[in-house]
Amino acid sequence: MNIEVVKDYYGKILRSSADLKTEACCTPDAMPAHLEKLLSTVHGEVLATYYGCGLVAPEALKGARILDLGCGSGRDVYVLAQLVGPEGEVVGIDMTAEQLAIARRHIDWHRGQFGYERSNVQFLDGYIEDLAAHGLEAGSFDIIVSNCVINLSPDKPAVLKGAFDLLKPGGEFYFSDVYADRRLPDDARADPLLYRECLGGALYWNDFHALARQAGFLDPRLVEDRPLAITDEAIEAKLGAARFFSATYRLWKLDGLEPQCEDYGQAVIYKGGLPHAEDVFRLDKHHCIERGKVVPVCGNTWRMLGETRFAPYFHFIGDFSRHYGIFNGCGTALPFDDDKGLAPGTSSCC
Repeated sequence: MNIEVVKDYYGKILRSSADLKTEACCTPDAMPAHLEKLLSTVHGEVLATYYGCGLVAPEALKGARILDLGCGSGRDVYVLAQLVGPEGEVVGIDMTAEQLAIARRHIDWHRGQFGYERSNVQFLDGYIEDLAAHGLEAGSFDIIVSNCVINLSPDKPAVLKGAFDLLKPGGEFYFSDVYADRRLPDDARADPLLYRECLGGALYWNDFHALARQAGFLDPRLVEDRPLAITDEAIEAKLGAARFFSATYRLWKLDGLEPQCEDYGQAVIYKGGLPHAEDVFRLDKHHCIERGKVVPVCGNTWRMLGETRFAPYFHFIGDFSRHYGIFNGCGTALPFDDDKGLAPGTSSCC
């Protein structure tokens, strides 16, 4: 699909999220109260031109340097700018001049809203498939986020590899996107409307896992998901029986993660202390770790907690000196919940 088709759609055709024909790029789900409060300080013009899905606000962001791929008019950048605080920085990159014009028009307005002496955001004009072209230093970001954009990219492997290269060791790529339960036929992938509506470019979830591993993200973790309703009859007819999901993943830049969840007899105890997660920390869909409870984990999960920004919030029990085989609970079925809220299988996590 020609990327210019996407640029024109989001830059010249759409005027607000209400113009979209499906809900694939806009989640109706309620946000947590603390994010709703932060959104209330974002300029109305920025909010009206938001086309993302899911949430891209992971925990423990204070002082972090964050890159937002496909930032559009800057809604998530301005939310994250409040979470990182004046000592942090958020960089947004997008290819759509009209969207960036909105984002840049309100930089100083948001600085005043947040009470910062200087702005902690910047916006770059360019393509997420060629991150090296923007003068960004390799290994210089703590976190990279993206919100319903990668499905629109014609070169998804380049996006994932570029993100991996820009992250610091122990850094995280945390993003929401649209996925399919199967590989779509060529006619669906080539359909301009389906592509612009975030459906034609949606990856089959298992192909995404493979691409993530090839880029260096060795154990993709599904955080949350929801089935997407296709309410436009003409679009539904083009898609046939294919099902789509809005899903949030977290990918870690950690050397030596294993292909499967291996058991070393390890456990963790969450000490609490993370804002808005005092009692329960949710690493991913299958790890909701209660404060004070001893929770057995696989070696990969141990490292995701112990070799990242989350380490100060946990006690760690055990080591890697003895291996007990595969960690119970791994599988390769469809990881997303169906429309009844039931998970038909487990993901690559424990």
